[in-house]
Amino acid sequence: MALSARRERGSSRPPGAMHTLHFVAHLPAIASHGEKPPRARTGSARLVRGPPGPPCNKFADSQNACFDPRRAGRPALGAPAAVILLGMVPAMDIGPDGFAKSGLLMQPRMELCQTALPLDWYQPELQPYAEEFLALPDRRPETVLRWMEGYVRPALAHFGDSLLMLAHFYMGGEIVKVVEHFGGAVADSYALALAARNAPHKKVIVESAVHFMAESIAILAHDDQAVWITNPKAGCTMEMLAKDFMVLPVADQLQERYGDELLVVSYMNTSGRLKALSGRTGGASCTSSNAHLVVDWARRQNKRILFVPDQHLGRNTAAKLGMDLSRVATLPDPSRGAIDLAPMWKELDRAQMILWGSACGVHTIFEPRMVRWWQERGYRVLIHPESPLEAVRAADGEGSTNYLWNAVATAPRGSKLAIGTEGHFVRNARELGIQRGVEVVHLAEIPESGFGSGGCGCATMSRNDPPHLAGLLDLLRKGEAPSINRVLAGDMVDEITMRRDRLDAGERAGLVAQARLSLERMIEIVEAPAHGGP
Repeated sequence: MALSARRERGSSRPPGAMHTLHFVAHLPAIASHGEKPPRARTGSARLVRGPPGPPCNKFADSQNACFDPRRAGRPALGAPAAVILLGMVPAMDIGPDGFAKSGLLMQPRMELCQTALPLDWYQPELQPYAEEFLALPDRRPETVLRWMEGYVRPALAHFGDSLLMLAHFYMGGEIVKVVEHFGGAVADSYALALAARNAPHKKVIVESAVHFMAESIAILAHDDQAVWITNPKAGCTMEMLAKDFMVLPVADQLQERYGDELLVVSYMNTSGRLKALSGRTGGASCTSSNAHLVVDWARRQNKRILFVPDQHLGRNTAAKLGMDLSRVATLPDPSRGAIDLAPMWKELDRAQMILWGSACGVHTIFEPRMVRWWQERGYRVLIHPESPLEAVRAADGEGSTNYLWNAVATAPRGSKLAIGTEGHFVRNARELGIQRGVEVVHLAEIPESGFGSGGCGCATMSRNDPPHLAGLLDLLRKGEAPSINRVLAGDMVDEITMRRDRLDAGERAGLVAQARLSLERMIEIVEAPAHGGP
């Protein structure tokens, strides 16, 4: 899929900064559809070129083999096009490390849609790799992957089975596909958090996603595992409005008033410092897939819940559990300055749940009228619970990225799905849907005036790109990786300046104990028989 990106009018920030990028996707003909492709060795990737051109131009795997779908009797739709079959496994097949394979195809004739960052936005150590990447003649996968091979393959040979590469579903399709091409895994935030904990033989974990996800991996990691992020500037706008210096003064006031009655539930989109707050108040962390289980567990303890940071996920969770929404209080918008609780005490005293006032800008655009527009045209609408309650209630289903991906991967041929979540995810889901004969559209991409622009991707997540991944792996192999890319529990990184505040060893040990307790409680709640909780 080719992609163009335009900056908001009047913005002077570089691509990937805190402004919104609007993406326009162009879908060319795909090579073939039909029955599932034959199974090949997991992790292998092959390029097949249809006529005109050489009969087979391959990326070699260990067997130096290639697969031609024409010879397998699979009819092409439209002009034959080249495809790279990532592992050539059905969607949601499980790889050797326990992660589901995405099932995505990479199409070499299409330009990679990853937005290139200006050269001065790369760390000095990574600028040589960025210069090479920017000088490539095109962004086609056969060009980019051949360039990356020169750095990634030596790193894979050097580290062997001790290396684990990870990416989140919200990454642009190119990084998702590239990570899988080189043997890595793609997952949601819950699975990523467990990656190091559940794979003690992996000693070097390299993550292409955002900082709080890498820190969650580090909190649960074993002492001999090292977690690295390809770009330390990859943050989360929701988390940026829930920094510890914003939340802790408010939490202190609430604790002073309510004492042990207050329990903090920290969404995964928080720093380790806020997960530690959950741990020491007897609370737990949560993800969008298990928030209802964690909040229900907290309610059964007759606790007053402070839910940090996403107000929409908190409100949707309360509604899902049948809570009285008049007893769910929302704190003021933290972007407007210090929060004064004095005018709110009466409302807070009767509240069963208090919501921090942050939100995800990618999901707040969804409206009930968008849902109805697609439903009236025969689409089933599925939406992420970081979206406003009114849109979620109007939709046909709601759930995490894993839920949404599974919905596409298992939908019957001929299904029509409108998905309300991050733009990169929906584009990847659209590609998967094309392979399966399922039509997938973005909930906000309505071809009518009056609906505004289409849905955007996570600009900060997209700060991870091929030169960041290739460069970091090469520097790790040479023992020259920048210290700023190493992620330790408690690290706070300014997403613009890349200035880091790192705790000393004693402070970090205390934070890890509390934050790990919060995450382990979540795991215990989720994995308890029948989700009954501890």
